[in-house]
Amino acid sequence: MATGSPNRSRALRRARSSISVRPSRIELSKSVMVHEGGGSVKKQEVRARIEEIGIIPAVRTSSAADARFAAETVSRGGIPVAEITVTVPEAMKVITGLTSSFPEMIVGAGTVLDIETAQRCLDAGAKFLTSPGLVLEVVEFAAKNEVAVFPGALTPTEVITASKAGADLVKVFPCAQVGGDSYIRALRAPLPHVPLIASGGVNQQTALNFVLAGAAALGIGGELIPKEAVQRRQAERILELARRFTKLVKDARSRMAAQ
Repeated sequence: MATGSPNRSRALRRARSSISVRPSRIELSKSVMVHEGGGSVKKQEVRARIEEIGIIPAVRTSSAADARFAAETVSRGGIPVAEITVTVPEAMKVITGLTSSFPEMIVGAGTVLDIETAQRCLDAGAKFLTSPGLVLEVVEFAAKNEVAVFPGALTPTEVITASKAGADLVKVFPCAQVGGDSYIRALRAPLPHVPLIASGGVNQQTALNFVLAGAAALGIGGELIPKEAVQRRQAERILELARRFTKLVKDARSRMAAQ
């Protein structure tokens, strides 16, 4: 069979080698989710996922082993989010271990009160930072480093300041002591654009009303992760609480959608 001229063959080879192969949509999706440093996700995705789940379990324990047990158990119960407070012994190791072992879990750091601690949390793999009060240097640090941040605030002035500084969500703490769900509702009226986390006093009796009042998410500690249940390794008790709180959030949102 006759073949083309050598010049034409070389031209065809050059043309083929110059064609760029575009990645598939699936590959592009994966590239958005995976980044340098162990597969961390973008801050927008962290915020969206937390708002979707609607619950941030606050893990405050007296040992690293207890913290790991608590975080793993609530994740198994349908809440793959964990706020590991820096008061937990070896908190950075806990954060690193959880992010490595459970890449689908959104692991963040709580009670972050200064930039030095914030940097250590990011180095450990934390995907969000939060604090009980408004620490502007931490909010600004998080915004600069493209990590989600949920600062604490109580007054309308603090909520506005936190939002303007770059907060992804604002944690109203302590909520129950200043009116509970009625206070969330009062804040939402003039500030509907600021997503709020209700924290402090959230339990099985109040959770539904907090969501109905407009809370984007609930910060829950001992009511979801009882100290005794952790120490005694009562996994089923924590799993049941996780299921109950998840259902309360779902029921509240269904009622709101039906209105």
